[in-house]
Amino acid sequence: MASTIVQVRYEMLRRVMVEGQPVAATAAAFGFSRITLYQLRKRFEAEGLAGLLPKRKGPQRSHKLSEEVLDFIEETLTADPTVRIAELPQRVAERFGFAVHMRSVERALSRRRKKD
Repeated sequence: MASTIVQVRYEMLRRVMVEGQPVAATAAAFGFSRITLYQLRKRFEAEGLAGLLPKRKGPQRSHKLSEEVLDFIEETLTADPTVRIAELPQRVAERFGFAVHMRSVERALSRRRKKD
């Protein structure tokens, strides 16, 4: 499977870089976005064929939202029920010094409440 993806990506780049085909038309013909083609070209120029291999996806869980952070969020919501979910990332950033996305907070709270 990975070798097929590498072949498709290489052929797409070859058409643009060697044959001079337009980026938009080539990307559309292969079912990719122009941005993806530009990213692949940059990786290919930096890493060679290895740059065309599929990259591992990042963490699927909210790795920043430890039990300590979730406890803080729960305490914040308990102390002031008028706090909106949209405000929580800012409070986490102020308290712990890192950014989290509002949706990550929602999902983490949902998972935690399902456990209880």
